[in-house]
Amino acid sequence: MSITTEFLRRPLMTGAVAASSRRLAHVMTEGIGLERARTVVELGPGTGVFTDAILARLAPGARLVAIELNPVLAARLSATRRDTRLTVIRGSAAELTATVGEPVDAVVSGLPWTVMPRERRGHILDAVTEVLTPGGRFTTFAYLHAARTPPARHLTAELACRFDRLERSKTVWANLPPAFVHRATKKH
Repeated sequence: MSITTEFLRRPLMTGAVAASSRRLAHVMTEGIGLERARTVVELGPGTGVFTDAILARLAPGARLVAIELNPVLAARLSATRRDTRLTVIRGSAAELTATVGEPVDAVVSGLPWTVMPRERRGHILDAVTEVLTPGGRFTTFAYLHAARTPPARHLTAELACRFDRLERSKTVWANLPPAFVHRATKKH
């Protein structure tokens, strides 16, 4: 079962035609303090490309909670990752606060923000800021070709309103399609 198959079955739930590259996963997880984190949340892990990059950086005693809406992808991720630090939850990112139940140091998101209704996107971003510790980091990516579309511009504006600092990475050309990463830091 590939991400392409799941996209064809559930395009609004899956949001990506191809799995993210390892290079994008590296950029998504670098410089956000995963090595010192106690608890990290991943939203929309899909096939686990970001999951693997997060686990590679996490300390032995840390915890990763991966929340996946797609039942096929959630089951596959659970079945293929045998790391005791990982807990896969089949559920909605909108229920993040209730699902995690504790402050988190970082949130890594592979969610398809630009195909999501604006109200749902706002609700999820509010939940992200609620669970993050002061100074906690949030990272997500956007496709370069869609960067100037209204949904992408709205996402950037929503991030700027909710976070103290917002950075944008250089373009990751080794991804299909090319993408860039938003890194945000929660206000203290």
